[in-house]
Amino acid sequence: MAESLTYGVNIDIANAAKQEMATILETDNKRVMNKVGAFASLYDFSFPEYQEPVLVLKTEEPGSKQLLAAQYGKLENVAYDMINHLINDCIVMGARPLTVQDAIICGKIVKDDVNKLVKAVADACAKEGCVLTGGETSEQPGVLAEGTYILTSSIVGVVEKSKVIDGSKIEEGDIVLGVASNGVHTNGYTLVRSIMEKYPAVMQETVDGRSFIDAILEPHRCYYSIVKDLFTTGMIRGMAHITGGGIKENLNRILPENMNANIDLSKYRILDIFKVIRKFGNVSDAEMLRTFNMGVGLAIVTPKEFTETVKAHIIKSGVDCYEIGTIGQGNKQVITSQEFQW
Repeated sequence: MAESLTYGVNIDIANAAKQEMATILETDNKRVMNKVGAFASLYDFSFPEYQEPVLVLKTEEPGSKQLLAAQYGKLENVAYDMINHLINDCIVMGARPLTVQDAIICGKIVKDDVNKLVKAVADACAKEGCVLTGGETSEQPGVLAEGTYILTSSIVGVVEKSKVIDGSKIEEGDIVLGVASNGVHTNGYTLVRSIMEKYPAVMQETVDGRSFIDAILEPHRCYYSIVKDLFTTGMIRGMAHITGGGIKENLNRILPENMNANIDLSKYRILDIFKVIRKFGNVSDAEMLRTFNMGVGLAIVTPKEFTETVKAHIIKSGVDCYEIGTIGQGNKQVITSQEFQW
C-alpha cells in the first residue's frame, strides 16, 4: 500500500504565530483601516496638508548580514538594519515614511523567533514614525534549511511634488557634506565573512571597546530624524545613501548630467572597524572605497551659504557631519582625489 503523504508544513504553528503577530501589530494609527488577518492592508491616503502628494516606493533586504546575525543570535538586530536601510532610501527623496510591509521566509517557523523578528521590525518602524501594517510569513522546507531566515520589506512614503529632493537643482560650487555612519551598515558582508573565515584571529579584536562581532553587527543608522527638519528649507539640493558601490556609485545617481562631485578622500574620518577590516583582509584602498561606506553613510549636497547651518543642525543631533567635497562641471561622475588617512 502506498505511503500516505502529508503537507510537511505545520499550519497550526503558523496560525498560532500569526495570532501573536496580530497583537504585535496593533496600532492606534487612524490611517490603518483593518487588522492583520485580512488579505491585504487598507491605509487611508488622505493628505489635505499636501497639494500634490507623490508616493515614494522602495523594497529592500539586508543582504548576507542576515547570515551572520542568525549565527550569532542577533537576528533582531538585522530587522533594524533592514528597516533603517529602507527608510534611508526613501527619505533621501525628501519623503516622509508612512507604512512598511515585510516578508519573513524561513525553513521552519519557530513561533517565538518569528514573532521576535516581527516585533523588532515593528519597533524599528515605530521609532521613525511609520507603521508596519502587515506582510508575509512563509515556511519553505526543502528550499531553506531550518534556522535560515530571509527578510525583505517594502515602504511607502509621501512627499510634496514641489519639494522632491532628487539632485536636479544641484549647481556648480555646492558643497558635499558627509554624515557619519555608525559602522559597516548593511553592505560588504560577503567580504567580512571571507575575512572571518580565512583570518579567524580577527574575532579576538576589540573595536571601540566592543567585540569584533558586536561591532560588525551594529544596526544600520537611520538618518530620518536627523535630517527631516531640513527637507523643506531649501538647504538640501541632493542626498545620497551610501551603500554598496561606495560613494562613487551612489552619489553619482543624483548628479545632473553636466555636473561632477569632487571628493577629497583625505577628509574622511574613517571608523576603526574599517581599519580592522583593511588590516586583516589586506584589502586595497580601492576595494575598501567601492565596498564600504568608510564612515560616511549619507552624503548631502548643499549650497555653500548653508553649509555651516546644515552641519550645525546635524551635529546637534549627536551625529558627526563634515565637508568632503564640492560640485563642479563634468559628466555625472564622482571624482576622488587624495588618499584615505589611516
